[in-house]
Amino acid sequence: MLSKEMTRLGNKRSVIREIFEYGLKRKAEIGQENVFDFSLGNPSVPAPWCVNEEAKKLLDLKVIHGYTSAPGAIHVRQSITAYIKKTFGADIPAANIYMTTGAAAALCICFRALTVSGDEFIAFAPYFPEYQVFVEASGGKFVVVPPEEKNLQINFEAFEKALTPCTKAVIVNSPNNPSGVVITEENIIRLCALLKKKSAEYGHRIFLISDEPYRELVYGDVFVPYLPNYYDNTLVCYSFSKSLSLPGERIGYIAVSDKIENSSDVFAAVSGAGRALGYVCAPSLFQHVIANCLGQTGDLSIYKRNRDLLYEGLTKLGFDCVKPDGAFYLFMKSPEESAEAFCEKAKKYDLLLVPGADFGCPNFVRIAYCVDTDLIERSMPSFAKLIAEYK
Repeated sequence: MLSKEMTRLGNKRSVIREIFEYGLKRKAEIGQENVFDFSLGNPSVPAPWCVNEEAKKLLDLKVIHGYTSAPGAIHVRQSITAYIKKTFGADIPAANIYMTTGAAAALCICFRALTVSGDEFIAFAPYFPEYQVFVEASGGKFVVVPPEEKNLQINFEAFEKALTPCTKAVIVNSPNNPSGVVITEENIIRLCALLKKKSAEYGHRIFLISDEPYRELVYGDVFVPYLPNYYDNTLVCYSFSKSLSLPGERIGYIAVSDKIENSSDVFAAVSGAGRALGYVCAPSLFQHVIANCLGQTGDLSIYKRNRDLLYEGLTKLGFDCVKPDGAFYLFMKSPEESAEAFCEKAKKYDLLLVPGADFGCPNFVRIAYCVDTDLIERSMPSFAKLIAEYK
């Protein structure tokens, strides 16, 4: 007999992947240039020069494909520690860094490391859909807090109601996928104060899990708080997929704040979860590559130009959008009650948009603007035809 839950997950792709696969078929039918595919968050900006240069150098070393230590090569972890100290002023020792195959593995490890039967994990909508899959696979209960709809910031009234003695951790993703919203420092401070209050009230610590694939992808002078500086019981899940345009290489890390009570035990649980899940020795080549590319990014001005073109173009046409401060996604309110129906209607104009139900916001749609700028410019007449159906 097979696991019914795993079989169900295997037979049901995420809505993002379903639309992406539809797009591949449609492009084969009418030509790639005629499909306006905004479905997948696949970086369109090339990796910075240091990535290829470092990879070329390292490939000349015959030992580069060998195993590292289970939590990662020590010099790589030391480089990350030094970068965190220099950039954020936070002291996180190399002994508290665990290299992972991207942020997904980092999150799965953290959930597995923390979960005891009956534990609840809170996420703020809109949220990355796989959070629910990861939490439930670890044996936890997934709890969703709806946002302040106008700006998609934290709805503190709903959040406080969601907190219970069973709350083990709260997940923060800022800049956010799918909205591009950055949680303000004021709201982070308020969030942390509430967690401290409730931890004391419940007699146990509530962890904060900071999911940070988009940390560097912000526009203008937008400030992204580094959560270990605001809350002691924080674990950071980081990925280089977006900052270095390396999603296919699956490289990231977990940073366990040294301010966590018994942080060595927490890191031991992280290491044990990595072992149990088979997530040991992250890809050796790219561990070494990123060690020499910390702080680098692709050309973010391209994403900013795309953001501005899309946001200004859509709002001018009459769409209701939340302006993103980071990442490369825009969240747009559906002009009809059913976002699924709206996205189906958009297909008539070969506009591939993702309905927001799986993100916890059923009346919104996600538009990924990590595409060629030309595609955004050419898509505007199709968006104009689409909105005309609602006027």
